[in-house]
Amino acid sequence: MSTRLARHLAVSALGLAGALVLAACGNPSDGGTIDVAATTGTRTKINLSPDQKRVTTGKVDSIAAKVPAGIRRRGTLEIVGSSGSSAPLTFYATDNKTIIGVEPDIAYLVADVLGLEVKINTVSWENIFVGLDSGKYDVGFSNITVTEERKEKYDFAGYRKDDLAFEAKKGSGLKITGPEDVAGRTVAVDTGTNQEKLLVEWSKENEEAGREPVDIKYYQNPSDTNLAVASGRIDLYLGPNPTAAYRVATARKTEVVGTYSGAGATLQGLIAATTKKDSGLVGPLAEALDEVIENGTYAKVLERWGLSNEAVTTSEINPPGLPKTNK
Repeated sequence: MSTRLARHLAVSALGLAGALVLAACGNPSDGGTIDVAATTGTRTKINLSPDQKRVTTGKVDSIAAKVPAGIRRRGTLEIVGSSGSSAPLTFYATDNKTIIGVEPDIAYLVADVLGLEVKINTVSWENIFVGLDSGKYDVGFSNITVTEERKEKYDFAGYRKDDLAFEAKKGSGLKITGPEDVAGRTVAVDTGTNQEKLLVEWSKENEEAGREPVDIKYYQNPSDTNLAVASGRIDLYLGPNPTAAYRVATARKTEVVGTYSGAGATLQGLIAATTKKDSGLVGPLAEALDEVIENGTYAKVLERWGLSNEAVTTSEINPPGLPKTNK
């Protein structure tokens, strides 16, 4: 099977199985909730208020005992996430100061099992890794994709499927199924992300095939990116599927015109808790994730954010990730 055909099949399959279906009802600021359709025929109401009523679970002593001694003595789990994230991943509640989203919810569950208090730190994307490298933070919960390059410096405990989405102005008529569909297009992407790596590889492939390269754009703030796409100033934005689907439902000015696995054409990408390599924390994290998967609280968290279709059945430690060369 040709690489292009394999990609086409992978994209088509993800478009059917991986798309998050969200439908907005009313103003999110009105009552602090928004209705979402997580799966066909079912609905849930996302709580956007600072009073989150988070799903909780109990401490498991046998797992907590495996946490590195320094963290146990401190009693807190230093979580780091991206300040540039957006709903439903990591974002601010209606009070504009309480951090909410599926990422912090899963972090809180893991900390419950480990018997630790959560301390959430939000920084720029690149400073997530700087902070992990220095030991300032224990673990990243920030929609971080497992990649082979990152595995050289970090350990991973998977907890969600990773799908990416191409977002365009509503009514654009675009359909993205492979590199040829973005040839000559202006596409925004966030720097330092696996989606940037994918887009750069696609652009190179286009040039090698005699097509125009991708005109890649970078914006400082998510709001600037969103405005550029919605206004048609750029053709596309490539980012996490959950955030794209959420924007489509709430702003109703854009549409998802293609999805793709975060690990490339032949591998399902995974989002993972990320720690400094050989810190000793990845084992307890994976066991804690397996515990919440088994006891059902993990499923409740994904359901409350409309992300049930991104569930995994077990937490894999350092699973295969996005290849260094994504061809």
